[in-house]
Amino acid sequence: MPSERGLRIASGAIACVGAGVAAYIAIVEAGGSAPQCVAGGHGCETVANSDYAELAGINVAAIGILGYLTLLAAALVPGDPGRFGGLMLALVGFGFSVYLTYLEFGVINAVCQWCLLSASLMTLLLALNAIRAYRYTGSELAAGGARLSHDDPKEALPGDG
Repeated sequence: MPSERGLRIASGAIACVGAGVAAYIAIVEAGGSAPQCVAGGHGCETVANSDYAELAGINVAAIGILGYLTLLAAALVPGDPGRFGGLMLALVGFGFSVYLTYLEFGVINAVCQWCLLSASLMTLLLALNAIRAYRYTGSELAAGGARLSHDDPKEALPGDG
C-alpha cells in the first residue's frame, strides 16, 4: 500500500498535469481556435465549437482548471480535511467528466482527445483520493490515542485500557 505522502505527491502531480491540459484547451479556445487533435481528425474542433463547450457562459476548460487547482490544494492539505476534501472534489470532477464524455459520444458525436485525457486524469485522481481517504482517515486519532495511552496513563483516552 502506498504511503499517504506518496498518494498526496501523486495526486498533486496529476492535478498539475490536468490543470495544464485544461489550460491548453482554455487558452486555445480563448484565442478563437480549437485544440489540435494529436492523432488527427476534427473531433477536438467539433467539441470546442459545440453548444456544450460552455456552462452558464463559462468555458468548460476554465471550470476544469479550477477543479484541478482545488484538487492540488486538497493534496497539499494534511489529515482528514485534505482526505475528505480531495475525495469529494475528485468525485464531483469525475462525475462532471463522465457527463462531458457522454455528451461527446452520445450528443455531439465527436471525441476530443484532450478531453478524454482530462477525464482519464480525473479518474486517476478519484482512485488516488479514494485510497487516501479509505486507508488513512482517522490515522492521526489512532496514532494519537495509542501514543497518549503509552506515554502518560493520565492522558489515556476513554476506552484505552
